[in-house]
Amino acid sequence: MTRKQRRLVLISCGLAVIGLAVGLVLFALRDNIVFFYGPSELAQKAPPPGARLRLGGLVKQGSLQREDDASVRFTVTDLKQDVPVTYVGLLPDLFREGQGVVAEGTLGADHVFHADSVLAKHDERYMPREVADALKKQGVWREGAGSAPTGAQAATAK
Repeated sequence: MTRKQRRLVLISCGLAVIGLAVGLVLFALRDNIVFFYGPSELAQKAPPPGARLRLGGLVKQGSLQREDDASVRFTVTDLKQDVPVTYVGLLPDLFREGQGVVAEGTLGADHVFHADSVLAKHDERYMPREVADALKKQGVWREGAGSAPTGAQAATAK
């Protein structure tokens, strides 16, 4: 075998190994590529109990129940399916009914999602105060197009 043929075989073997490694990684991550599951997707997919995942949707109106031991029960909905959620700890300041939420945790055998972290999503119309003021000065501001932050929100927006 000539030197050129050996180099070609070595490069081909290297590419084959890299391709196999990439294929195995993608196969292992096939269920975790989605950032979060909605309640409808969770009902269709039916992951095994105890599997870690993220659940995203809206906090259903009237579902928030606070208990004495800092535990909270609420329901996440996508207006088609509902998933009951339990969480122990402090909720984010932006958490409220009707607002977007992403909860990370496990789905129990009783089909209740046991969250160990909860992230509240602010309104997609959020706009920093400086941008809103500039739009008002230009006469382009539409009422309801955005909201200026208050208090702690203003401090984190800078």
